[in-house]
Amino acid sequence: MTGALCVTGTRHHRDIVQIITGHRTFIAWGRDVPAKQGWVSAAFYPHQRWRPGRGAGSAVRYRASEPGLGAGRPHPLVPLSPLSGRARPWLPSGQWRGERAGGAGRGGRAAAGDLVTGERGGARRVTAGDTGLREHGAAAQRGGTAGLLSGRAGAMPTLSENVLFGMGNPLLDICAVVDKDFLDKYGLKPNDQILAEEKHKELFEELVKKFKVEYHAGGSTQNSVKVAQWMIQNPYKAATFFGCIGKDKFGEILKKKAEEAHVDAHYYEQSEEPTGTCAACITSDNRSLVANLAAANCYKKEKHLDLEKNWKLVEKAKVYYIAGFFLTVSPEAVLKVATQASANNKIFSLNLSAPFISQFYKEPMMKVMPYVDVLFGNETEAATFAREQGFETEDIKEIARKTQALPKVNTKRQRIVVFTQGKDDTVLATENGVTTFPVLVSDQSEIVDTNGAGDAFVGGFLSQLVYERPVTECIRAGHYAASVIIKRSGCTFPEKPDFH
Repeated sequence: MTGALCVTGTRHHRDIVQIITGHRTFIAWGRDVPAKQGWVSAAFYPHQRWRPGRGAGSAVRYRASEPGLGAGRPHPLVPLSPLSGRARPWLPSGQWRGERAGGAGRGGRAAAGDLVTGERGGARRVTAGDTGLREHGAAAQRGGTAGLLSGRAGAMPTLSENVLFGMGNPLLDICAVVDKDFLDKYGLKPNDQILAEEKHKELFEELVKKFKVEYHAGGSTQNSVKVAQWMIQNPYKAATFFGCIGKDKFGEILKKKAEEAHVDAHYYEQSEEPTGTCAACITSDNRSLVANLAAANCYKKEKHLDLEKNWKLVEKAKVYYIAGFFLTVSPEAVLKVATQASANNKIFSLNLSAPFISQFYKEPMMKVMPYVDVLFGNETEAATFAREQGFETEDIKEIARKTQALPKVNTKRQRIVVFTQGKDDTVLATENGVTTFPVLVSDQSEIVDTNGAGDAFVGGFLSQLVYERPVTECIRAGHYAASVIIKRSGCTFPEKPDFH
């Protein structure tokens, strides 16, 4: 392969992918569109084989001008990048052209040495190592450079520190392999997730004294922020995190672990409650999780978020993420961050987090919802949200569509809804329709722990969102991060990601 042009898109809400290499054209079948028109329906990820007939999602619409494939009407390129505002046609002719330095037109084909350009001046040189090119929605709108869909990484925009802001319930994860007697002593099931009760008061200290433990900075939002920072790599401290801890030994360990993850954590420290902890008691392939929120429940907006030095970090960010769990702690802090993001046309994202949030914290959630640009959740959380909102449907695609259409304050930016379904397809709803994306398939024998998969997916998604990448690229990064995390314990990851 000498080079390729890979563009994805939708027609009649069906996904298409067309790859034209220097030697041949790969085409899967088009459902209601004759294949000779050059439309295909397929999924393409660098980590997967070519899989016809499955949706790959879309960033743009495209009609090839390659001879033999150019029949039919032109369709405009439509960016769906979350950071580019409302989707709209920005290349009127709907055409790409590949040009050698001498200017010889090559239609829809791009080979090594070609410049791939759009009508507004965006251009990128194709190299022999490239396996795909996609116009970056926001950059093309401004006449900027084209970016890579897959293959060798292209020139990366430079990020500033504190570009991503997260706020939530920080927990120190304490992981250890234990025996059955330990589980029985504290009435724990081998595979369970519970909140600590009075009878678990001594569990955490005994775990540390009796077994060899590993510590990790945890909690839903902090996990996602950690994964995003890991995917970003440089600069360090691209991600900021706010939350509440205690002035104690576990608090000091948590600060150290956040620093090791290169997250710029600014904790509100108080003495009334100890640092929140989550004991992960491992027996064979089972994990029994016992969470003691403690200090995480004690965050005070007026004593931390409102301080000038901290609020400057909030203002510095371009993308914000808060898990719904934090609505149980400081809904006023969530609302302040959300309104600040909306007023400045920045990205505010929220996670449904758990069914009980939609049920018992409906009022604070719906106060924040008009400011939400990206909403995450899984299929169970989505179903509960739909019932509470009176959507009268159990179809997850319809739930996503109705959620996307809820009232929104910042009309300059479309809302995006992303629902994961474990091993089943991820659902994306935008103002242009609903699309599904297959997850990266993992060998069941390689799966160690699926508990952190949702947090990891969000972290991967956010890592591309801060670069203003198309939403399809954000989802691909989310799938990659989740596929890495489920093969490891304790929401840990390798030194560097293998994502391109």
